[in-house]
Amino acid sequence: MKITAADVIVTSPSRNFVTLKITTDEGLTGLGDATLNGRELAVASYLTEHVTQLLIGRDPHRIEDTWQFLYRSAYWRRGPVTMAAIAAVDMALWDIKGKAAGMPVYQLLGGASRTALRTYGHASGRDIPELFDSIRQHLEEGYKSIRVQSSVPGIKALYGVAAQAQATGERYDFEPAGRGAQPTEEDWDTRAYLRHVPTVFEAVRNEFGPELPLLHDGHHRMTPIQAAKLGKSLEPYDLFWLEDVTPAENQEAFRLIRQHTTTPLAVGEVFNTVFDFQTLIREQLIDYVRAASTHFGGISPLKKVMDYAAQYQIRSGFHGPTDVSPVGLAAQSHVGLAIHNFGIQEYMEHSKKTNTVFEQSMTFVDGYLHPGDSPGLGVELNEEAAASFPYQQAYLPYNRLTDGTVHDW
Repeated sequence: MKITAADVIVTSPSRNFVTLKITTDEGLTGLGDATLNGRELAVASYLTEHVTQLLIGRDPHRIEDTWQFLYRSAYWRRGPVTMAAIAAVDMALWDIKGKAAGMPVYQLLGGASRTALRTYGHASGRDIPELFDSIRQHLEEGYKSIRVQSSVPGIKALYGVAAQAQATGERYDFEPAGRGAQPTEEDWDTRAYLRHVPTVFEAVRNEFGPELPLLHDGHHRMTPIQAAKLGKSLEPYDLFWLEDVTPAENQEAFRLIRQHTTTPLAVGEVFNTVFDFQTLIREQLIDYVRAASTHFGGISPLKKVMDYAAQYQIRSGFHGPTDVSPVGLAAQSHVGLAIHNFGIQEYMEHSKKTNTVFEQSMTFVDGYLHPGDSPGLGVELNEEAAASFPYQQAYLPYNRLTDGTVHDW
């Protein structure tokens, strides 16, 4: 079997997605997700101008060899653009291998280690009553674990609050990438945030009791000592995890955080390779790996990093927002179903338009996700529908402090 074509499809059903479609001389096709929210065309160009022609004539079954070739032959390694492009190729080749074998990809990874994937949903509110309503809605939808985000008094626009008016006066539903030529400017006040968040979790625990697993995302905004303070202040509320409390490029920072809090830590949605996790895993400084297959080089390295993490009883918590396409979500769901050290899967339902473009065998029932048993990844691209949603330029927001300094977002 040989690869005869590799095509890049950019579409925007509610938001932008970049998809790689690989075709073989036996008529089998495979899909890969190459979406990089806010920088989509950079990956599309990388694939079109530098990668797709290298695939023609290659054996699609040689997944590991192709991955190493694309990673090492470019010389300039890593980074989100490169790794999203490699991820798309890797996913597409696993998709083809599964179809050739007549099996879902998780069977090729060793078979299922569980019946389905436990998920968590995203509840948020501008005030406590609205937050409670959001939590109740997610519980009614079947979620068994809930991420809790809330507006903070004194901060006008804050990531993760679906109903909150943004700085532009517009609203978003968990799609923070605003359409237009310039990114939206948001504001941030760490002291106000650190004062408010514990009161939110106290209210949630008082209303919903001690059993409901609760999660929270700090979105990289704190210094290490501020993150340690937050983790310690949230200990009475028994969080399932506290996510991305400080920029984790400085892996050693988590030594300080670990010294001060026993709140479990989840890290890595912006990571691109195992090297970003190396110290964090080896020194047991985190509890959950947040990498997404789409930004981490695909299925192959995601399975490898989880095998490494398993030595230290560290579990998965793969990044699963709606800017990971159904292809990327399916890819990491197959990994999650197969590995022993699965923890939880972030899950946000894609829009009806997106689900028209990406036809899926994936199911979500009573809070549990399953990629389905169709051969390959279980996702097919409706190219006619994709063509009806042209690319729209979009940027993620950014933060400024009260004195005008650009801050982490």
